[in-house]
Amino acid sequence: MIAILALDLGTSTGWALRTADGRVTSGTQSFKPGRYEGGGMRYLRFRRWLTEMKAVSDGLSAVYFEEVRRHVGVDAAHVYGGLLATLTAWCEHHQIPYSGVPVGTIKRHATGKGNADKAAVIAAMKVLGYQPVDDNEADALALLHWTMSERAHDEVGTNEATA
Repeated sequence: MIAILALDLGTSTGWALRTADGRVTSGTQSFKPGRYEGGGMRYLRFRRWLTEMKAVSDGLSAVYFEEVRRHVGVDAAHVYGGLLATLTAWCEHHQIPYSGVPVGTIKRHATGKGNADKAAVIAAMKVLGYQPVDDNEADALALLHWTMSERAHDEVGTNEATA
């Protein structure tokens, strides 16, 4: 089994981690800038946090993130873009594969509806036995479950092709 990190990027970043031994942990990490911090500190803290997650997982094999195409506000779009740039540069530096997954794909997998609301995704994750504290954590868990499902399909296909 490989270690996978799933992220819902934002000021409050939702995350879900499956370690190489199959354990799943999740949470929400705040990257809100401090009162006296410069604008770039959010991204430096995010990069440091990614490095900590890599260490906790005993080495990441892949990172997946929620690929957002539309933001309600300009500030949210700027934060997402900065976090995405930081994430992709960090992954390139550490030679860790990364991929974005469209929001609708994640919601459809979790709830059966590509335009499901936040409450539906939270409820779907609770059915799976998780207790997400907010929609950010629920989205990251839903993304992790989509990823594990897709990887299982790929592995089955690979085994069948080589058998």
